[in-house]
Amino acid sequence: MDFMLSDKDRAFKAHCRAFAQQRLRPLADKYGETQEVPAEMVEEMRSAGLFELLLPQELGGPGLKALPLCLAREEMAGVYCPADVTLAMQGLGGLPINLAGNQAQREKYLGPIGRGELLTSFALTEPGAGSDVNAMTTQAKETADGFVINGSKKFISNGYAAGAVTVFVKTPQEDNPRAMSAFIVDKDTPGFSVAQRLEVIAPHDLTLLEFKDCLVPKENLLGEVGQGFKIAMQTLEVLRMSVGAAAVGIGAAALAEALAYAKERVQFGAPLADYQAIQFKLADMATELAAARGLVYRAAMEKDAGAANASRASSMAKLFATEAASRAVDQAVQIHGGVGVLKGSAVERLYREIRALRIYEGTSEIHRIIIARSLLAEAG
Repeated sequence: MDFMLSDKDRAFKAHCRAFAQQRLRPLADKYGETQEVPAEMVEEMRSAGLFELLLPQELGGPGLKALPLCLAREEMAGVYCPADVTLAMQGLGGLPINLAGNQAQREKYLGPIGRGELLTSFALTEPGAGSDVNAMTTQAKETADGFVINGSKKFISNGYAAGAVTVFVKTPQEDNPRAMSAFIVDKDTPGFSVAQRLEVIAPHDLTLLEFKDCLVPKENLLGEVGQGFKIAMQTLEVLRMSVGAAAVGIGAAALAEALAYAKERVQFGAPLADYQAIQFKLADMATELAAARGLVYRAAMEKDAGAANASRASSMAKLFATEAASRAVDQAVQIHGGVGVLKGSAVERLYREIRALRIYEGTSEIHRIIIARSLLAEAG
């Protein structure tokens, strides 16, 4: 699908691929699966210019574009998950500031985020509010000194390593009791804490955050009171398609492992690759991943061009790519047989890593609803 890309985009993708293979892979071997965000990895990403993708033009960056972010995530995800998650969280935490931040907020936070000096995160999900965002109970009450936040946020990636978190909370108004607002909360703010580090099947920095009478200054409010839902949805519209890109990267890594194993593994006197049943699996994997990559690139290009249906395209890309990549990884495990479920094998790791992508930033079911509603609205 590289024919869809400009010469500049192809060069950037090649840069990301070289970075992943030459600089990330040794770090993956060194640190392995971890709940930490290795400082050495962050420094390598910084020196490769990856965080600069998040800088607005007035701070010397390109302005956050969807396509370069997708290309970077595609190349990194199959090599080292913590690097992919870190770039994604820099985008999720930084884009709301890019979208709604005033000049002081942009200068204070976006520069350090874009230089890799400040790690950030995005806190929307709660123990009782996942797909149903309006079910959140964390609230902020305005006082003379600022906003006092009480509540908790769950499944927050890079929450332990982050120096600042973009947090979305309820700020009920008389005319809108479900109003939501967005705040930048610095790590050292009294009343803000990492209550628990969560363990999942594919380890990374995942946390439960708590806010207990956490006083956030008024200058940390993003935009205006009540604009939080809009800011969150605009942010997710960009990042969701990049989840699809990460899925394609994981699926491509699984396909490469399956191809290599099928050529070397001999059964009944012949390599697995000689059997039509295996050939069909490989063909289906490659075809679906190519289609997924096309949907991701199209969605990113439409978003960067300001297309009106970018939200639907983003959901299509995220839905199809994560589902297709999951099938590809599953077939890679099947081709490997018993080796595929051995702890520590490449496809076993990919099998665990791909699973969450069909859940976070909108489940597959939610994206089907978004796509269907968009189609029905368009039909009149």
